[in-house]
Amino acid sequence: MTAALSGCGGGSDGGDVTLKLVAADYGTGEANKSDKYWDGVARGFEASHPGIKVDVTVLPWTDIDRKVAEMVKAGKAPDIAQIGAYADYAKAGKLYSADQMLSVRTQANFLPVLADAGRVSQVQYGLPFVASTRLLFYNKKLFGQAGLDAPKTWSDIASDAAALKQRGVKFPFALPLGQEESQAETLMWLLSGGGGYTDDVGSYNIDSEENIKTFDWLKSNLVDKGLVGPVAPGKLNRAKAFEAFTSGDVGMLNGHPTLMQEAQKKGVDVGMVPLPGITGPSTSSMGVADWIMGFKQNDHRVEVGKFFDFMFSDKNVIDFADTYDLLPVTDSASAAMETDPKYKPLYKFLDALQGAQLYPFGKTSWAQASESIKKNIGEAVEPGAKPESVLARIAQESTAAESAE
Repeated sequence: MTAALSGCGGGSDGGDVTLKLVAADYGTGEANKSDKYWDGVARGFEASHPGIKVDVTVLPWTDIDRKVAEMVKAGKAPDIAQIGAYADYAKAGKLYSADQMLSVRTQANFLPVLADAGRVSQVQYGLPFVASTRLLFYNKKLFGQAGLDAPKTWSDIASDAAALKQRGVKFPFALPLGQEESQAETLMWLLSGGGGYTDDVGSYNIDSEENIKTFDWLKSNLVDKGLVGPVAPGKLNRAKAFEAFTSGDVGMLNGHPTLMQEAQKKGVDVGMVPLPGITGPSTSSMGVADWIMGFKQNDHRVEVGKFFDFMFSDKNVIDFADTYDLLPVTDSASAAMETDPKYKPLYKFLDALQGAQLYPFGKTSWAQASESIKKNIGEAVEPGAKPESVLARIAQESTAAESAE
């Protein structure tokens, strides 16, 4: 759907500049489409910046990355794109860096963990637009009926899941390693086991000793013992796992803020704790971010920078995060939400984001590595499988993709 928010035609007129902005739709239906948000931002910006118009096109997530790539390839790049990845465009020299566009105040206000994730070769090109993180969710009613406390360690997860299974809970622990978003579920477990996708210098080490131990534990202590429910993890997608949780059929799973709201709407009493680790709560959580960026092609660096300085005001950042149950990307907006009782349900997520680790967004090879994870990781916990072999295959494919850059 295209929303022309400028109030005038597309061309420049009398010295006016028209910024072309393409953004993703975060809505779940007509009632909360993202057009309304962008309409407010664009009109507010235009009112305070005479001579700069903004034309916004809002596209569904299923189409936007492909559409923007087609626009760039055709020599018709937008001035601003709000999409899922920036590294390819940055490495091709098509983006302005943050310090070429933003005021010092705006650039310094990003949460450090997100600003770091927006860098290619130590230079920030990706501006974090919105963020999320994960906690372990548990069904308080099911836990209360079984006399269980919230889990703090992996051993707690295993023993709690066994108790829930005895009481007939359909999914004692839902483990979605299907292709929808298994790169996220995988990273959560790797981090809680002291590993991750990359080493200290940023090279892939997906088959590290820590990661192998994590998947050995998952297979032996949850999957092989029948504690993950009737659907094999490799066949269970996140959406189906979340749907089962909101229906009261799941004892535990890893979840994000939107699931919290959906479960409460369905009457599920939700408990949330930091992701359990080997010996206690994990000190590192998984963070997720979507990105916004400025393209060089139309030579509108100054105007794009003014738009970003306006867009990243606390009001705009909080409005979007609040609408879609997501997290703000700036220090000041986070601080504002942390002191507002209205956002108390998000406090734990905001706290987790401070120490979160994100996907290696700065690698142009990450898209291929992610696809390999989504395609293969479910096999690591299948009956008779050797997790080490599956992780080695993913590591080989990821390293090959990196070497080809």
